[in-house]
Amino acid sequence: MTKGRFIALEGGEGVGKSTQLRLLAQALRAQGHAVVTTREPGGTPGAEAIRALLLDPAGPGWGPRAEALLFAAARADHGERLIAPALARGEWVLTDRYLDSSRAYQGGGNGLDDADLLTLHRIGSLGLMPDRTILLELDPALAAARLVARDGGNADRIGGRDSAYHARVAAAFRAFAAAEPARFARVDADGTPEAVHARVMAAITA
Repeated sequence: MTKGRFIALEGGEGVGKSTQLRLLAQALRAQGHAVVTTREPGGTPGAEAIRALLLDPAGPGWGPRAEALLFAAARADHGERLIAPALARGEWVLTDRYLDSSRAYQGGGNGLDDADLLTLHRIGSLGLMPDRTILLELDPALAAARLVARDGGNADRIGGRDSAYHARVAAAFRAFAAAEPARFARVDADGTPEAVHARVMAAITA
């Protein structure tokens, strides 16, 4: 059996990852592929429970190290119970966020060492990486307007952090893409969902 493909959609808040994941899944299914769509943190019952702990604005809150460990634990369960089995069946797995979000948010945003985060990933998820990572990029002002339209100002615990934090996150994503051009495809997220989808499809084809 042919091994499946693993595609991650990454980027900051409000860039349209969920919309583009849905459009990409539809396009791949139309081509005859079996497709699994998922998200991080989440995707399995255990990982979704951790997601609630991490993102609930009314929750207890976590320090940077505890936050990184919780994300790594959620990813370990997600990979073992959902991603790896789907790939072994020859299916395409599309995820809304993966390891690079932890590297950007807990690393770039919170200042944790990237090597430590990669070690956590090696231990918890056996180093499983996407075949292709689509980095959606959008002007911060446009992204903020989309968030207001989507959430009405009610962001989750991490999305609601200040603009300086999110600027550090964006800079980290750019650095990862520059360091790994074979894995990353940087996609302009400005425009209609259909226009952005065409760019995503071009990146997948490439």
